Amino acid sequence: MSERPRDDTVRKPRAPRAVRLDTVRPGSGGPRVEESVDPQADAHAFDAGQEARALPERRGIHWGRWLMAGLGGLASLAVGISVDALIRDLFSRTDWLGWFGVALAALAVLAAFGLVLREVFGLMRLRRIDDTRVTLASAAEADDERTARKGLADLVALYGDRPDTAGGRAALKAHLAEVIDGRDLVRLAERELLAPLDARAVRIVRDSVKRVSVVTAVSPRAALDLAVVLLENLRIMRRLATLYGGRPGFFGFLRLARHVAAHLAMTGGMAAGDSLVSQLLGHGIAARLSARLGEGVINGLLTARVGIAAIAVCRPAPFVDGGGPAVSDVMGELFRSDPEARALIETAEGRREAPRAP
Repeated sequence: MSERPRDDTVRKPRAPRAVRLDTVRPGSGGPRVEESVDPQADAHAFDAGQEARALPERRGIHWGRWLMAGLGGLASLAVGISVDALIRDLFSRTDWLGWFGVALAALAVLAAFGLVLREVFGLMRLRRIDDTRVTLASAAEADDERTARKGLADLVALYGDRPDTAGGRAALKAHLAEVIDGRDLVRLAERELLAPLDARAVRIVRDSVKRVSVVTAVSPRAALDLAVVLLENLRIMRRLATLYGGRPGFFGFLRLARHVAAHLAMTGGMAAGDSLVSQLLGHGIAARLSARLGEGVINGLLTARVGIAAIAVCRPAPFVDGGGPAVSDVMGELFRSDPEARALIETAEGRREAPRAP
């Protein structure tokens, strides 16, 4: 077995030299720098327009859908057989009564067909809003002029039949030729067309927060508090969807509520609301209020979080210039007489630096 000759030459030690850490190429084994994660900043970055990508759908048989389809088919057959038996019984009594039953059945079928069409068009309109938002978000992220103009055309067509957006649409069309950057085009649409709608949306959420806080403070039962909060949150979602052009039906509203819940889960909205409540309680601000009024403030905070999430879901464009409305925008009037509470809310949202300890 042959052995490799050893290199008896003495190697000189390397001279010390400086190395720039920021120029280390990936995969070269250089030092790694761990990045700190700020959950609150990530939540605001999501609100600013970086939409989360949809999770892949589960593959396989959807047993729940098959169950609903089977139960719906059986219910339809039962209703049809009952109506047929009723009409036959009416004809056996007298002919004019039977024909009157046929006319009522035809009217019911026509109304059901109209409801189905309304649900279908409502779902299509919600999907159209989602597609427009995704298009504008990708255009703003990539600064793509062609994609931005396509999204703006869809946005203008979405509000083409609304007189309250006529001024914004005219201003947007007047400045389209002057802007060539995709991100600036989305900003132009935000300023000219969506800014008035955003102001009205904030007023809707603010009014709902006031109602929830007042009703919770004066209601005698906890069950009534829960019912009021639930109904007011559902009312917020429907009003905001109508404001931004959604017009959802029953199934469209269920889809919208599911998207709002998913948005809260992905952005940590409820967790942020809970931390905000704990900070208010920890600083003794709620201790200066009565017990019922403190509960009203807490329910108002949670309602504000739901309203802000609904704005982000119902809006047909992402927030590019800023993170959109925040809790301090809708809760400011409740804490107008308490600057400490307002400053605490803004600090919890990252809008103001936390006060340094002395």
